[in-house]
Amino acid sequence: MSIQNRKERIIIVDFGSQVTKLIARRVRELGVYSEILTISELYKITNFKEIKGLILSGGPSTVTKKNYPSIPKKIFSLKIPILGICYGLQLIAKIFGGSIKSSKKKREFGRASLYKSSQSLLTKHFFDKKEKIVWMSHQDAVTKLPKGFKKVASTKESKLTIIENHKNKIYGVQFHPEVTHTKNGKQIFKNYLFLICKVKKKWRVSSERNRIIKDIKKTVENNKVICALSGGVDSSVVALLINKAIKKNLICIMVDTGLMRKNEFKHSYYVFKKRYKLNVKLINASKLYFDKLKNVNNPEKKRKIIGNLFIKIFEKEAKKYKNIKYLAQGTLYPDIIESKSVTGSQSSKIKSHHNVGGLPKKMNLKLIEPLKDFFKDEVRTLGKSLGLKDDIRNKHPFPGPGLAIRIIGKITPEKVKILQEADHIFINELLKNKLYHKIWQAYAGLLPIKTVGVMGDSRTYEYTCLLRAVISEDGMTADYFNFPKDFLDKISNKIVNGVPGINRVVYDITSKPPSTIELE
Repeated sequence: MSIQNRKERIIIVDFGSQVTKLIARRVRELGVYSEILTISELYKITNFKEIKGLILSGGPSTVTKKNYPSIPKKIFSLKIPILGICYGLQLIAKIFGGSIKSSKKKREFGRASLYKSSQSLLTKHFFDKKEKIVWMSHQDAVTKLPKGFKKVASTKESKLTIIENHKNKIYGVQFHPEVTHTKNGKQIFKNYLFLICKVKKKWRVSSERNRIIKDIKKTVENNKVICALSGGVDSSVVALLINKAIKKNLICIMVDTGLMRKNEFKHSYYVFKKRYKLNVKLINASKLYFDKLKNVNNPEKKRKIIGNLFIKIFEKEAKKYKNIKYLAQGTLYPDIIESKSVTGSQSSKIKSHHNVGGLPKKMNLKLIEPLKDFFKDEVRTLGKSLGLKDDIRNKHPFPGPGLAIRIIGKITPEKVKILQEADHIFINELLKNKLYHKIWQAYAGLLPIKTVGVMGDSRTYEYTCLLRAVISEDGMTADYFNFPKDFLDKISNKIVNGVPGINRVVYDITSKPPSTIELE
């Protein structure tokens, strides 16, 4: 199921940056379709006519050592406009004969002041004054300008922060314009797309709805589809899309893993059965999940177990019906990207998603993933066009493995019940105080430690509850939400007094990066 308007697409080559997906987001936000490729995927391309621009991401590698990751040199002769970011800049400089040095003393991490040296199409309307605040993350720096390039801007520690070869349309920036910490970073992408690549705004996510429905009809034909429905925005949009396409041939199955939030399973069933008139079947598999997850500590192993059980359950259910060939699930574009490495191997992937990297190699059902080309906010837009109500459309993200990755260490029914109660209190108070929709994602987690407390003049030895609430535009970078002190006081008091098994509450004030939003 391909995206429309691929004749005007921008390719982002992923060299392993934590924020590569943000580059794709920024391009799409400007009305141009973008796609992320691993290095090995790039090498497989034989026809570059449809590619209107190439962006090289940042990454952990260094060009100062042998066997550094690179791109086919023939690309530079194709006159495709190229923008290198961080490692991408260093790679360009290396290929064209510049010098790059590693330094532990002159590295730059965090905000830096950028100073303009000369005019450039890339920086048009970017500098509102001489000094610009940008976000850096590097210890390698270009120290000698490559032949044919000029200096555009610099920082105190990085003299060649922006360079360009205007004639050949090759540009490089050491900072990260894709992150919100770079002021007006989106302007860099505007200039690159519309002034340098000269593409046009042709892509809108809302226009994809009818195309997806048509593709589903063509793929499925007269066969039936089982849809894995959790009640989150992703699976909900998938269910509504497929229902539009094949109606009575859709069977939605909700699996109670025992790892959902309190009352969420029953509520979701009622909503989709009554409000959206979908054919929904319930399966209670909580005992099975708890048995398989018993004594499992490793988060990757948890994801693998959950992914495998997920498929086994649906394959078992499929046998109860005639003409079922397909399983539909709400896999998103970030799920796909995070479950593969920058080289295309499995060795350096970020993590396995239970519905991607956690799936077994052999499956009897064919997968349908209508949202695999889309980001979360794009899915919300699709949902609105399908009539999905805000109470589901604007839900905070909830991980596929559920509470299994919010309980650090071993999973037990007792721990899940404790966490469900604490999380229920937290989320309800956010809604009651009209804070829920100001926050990107919020949840309670359970830490694998017990501490001493005093309740009713008696000693307690119980778990520590961690609260997490972040603000973000996209989930790729995030800062903690700054709650009023009295709100935290109230939440802590309610959880400690209302949830047996917890005697301590802590609030996570770590940003992403260096942390992640989820615990595992």
